[in-house]
Amino acid sequence: MRAAPGQVVAGRYRLTDRPEGRGLLALDLQTGDQVLVHALDLPELLIPGRFSVEPDPAFGGRIARLVAASVEGAPAHPRLLLGVEAVAEEELLWVAEERPAGLSLAELTESGPLPPYRAAEIAADLAGALHTLHRAGLAHGNVTADTVVVCEDGAALLGGLLLGAAEEELCAALGGPEDGSPGLLQARRILEARSALLGPRAERWALETGPAGDCWALGVLLYRLLTGRAPYPENDLPTLLAAVRTGRPEPADGCGPLRPLVERLLLPDPAARAGAAQVRRELAELLAGAPDPYGPQARADRAAVPQGLPVRRPEGPLVRYAGGSSVWRHRPGAAEPQGRGVGRRSVVPPALLGPLLVGGVLVLLVAALVLVVSLAG
Repeated sequence: MRAAPGQVVAGRYRLTDRPEGRGLLALDLQTGDQVLVHALDLPELLIPGRFSVEPDPAFGGRIARLVAASVEGAPAHPRLLLGVEAVAEEELLWVAEERPAGLSLAELTESGPLPPYRAAEIAADLAGALHTLHRAGLAHGNVTADTVVVCEDGAALLGGLLLGAAEEELCAALGGPEDGSPGLLQARRILEARSALLGPRAERWALETGPAGDCWALGVLLYRLLTGRAPYPENDLPTLLAAVRTGRPEPADGCGPLRPLVERLLLPDPAARAGAAQVRRELAELLAGAPDPYGPQARADRAAVPQGLPVRRPEGPLVRYAGGSSVWRHRPGAAEPQGRGVGRRSVVPPALLGPLLVGGVLVLLVAALVLVVSLAG
């Protein structure tokens, strides 16, 4: 990204020094809100040598308008983050989107897979956002761990809508019939552009666009959350595409109670997949029957874990008196101590016993010497 922390880009966004996936966090100087900005190279810089004429200075503006038009009418939803704007500046297309406080799902899963019911909660939030988009006649096309934000209250918010639209518009521009020969040549150019821009990320390579492609991507993401890997090889793009085309994902053995849903979402026939509304309903039913994380078995499991104390504590509560000393109070129901002084704590710290004994002996010797001298006199 050709910008430094503190720089203002697109005349509006002051960049910070914290990267977020492939973007940077920034402050929107007009609203005071935090946003996530991405810088995308305009087509003539993505694949050097593709264009033989001088770049059109109005090209970036046209792409920005196409991007804005492609997501026009996106509905508001509590789990959907919307774009702020796409604006061309010199050789870059800047895309700014809402970015509330929280962690990206990619950051959240760096330490390993998620428990099944936590993954189900996140997927239910995403399915709700997708269902709203699909009802409005739009598709998302960018459902990945990098575009999901998990807030402090655990809610998952789906972003990346404007960014995905910008990437697809740029790829389409690169694949345009430069010499008037559309068809296979155009498809090959689009594939080359998407390969350079997106890389072998399984969620972005559905065989079809639209709602069915979004649900397939949600299945890939859910598999990744539950197992820590994609259901298709991501070593390189040709291997990934070959595996996706054959419709043979890796077995969903590690998906637990979500295995049937994941397998249906990854079916090669889009008509056989569950839609976003159905996914949300099934996840709600699954979560309604989830085991209580604070039930008797959970408490027993926590009690079996060693507490790590260095020593065993005496029985009974510790009572601190006004004088500052602490004693252990007798626990009700325990046997009464027998004998005078039993159960009392020494008021002399053990570390001082030695010096006190030595001092007492010296005092006795001095007193004896004084007595002998007085008698002799």
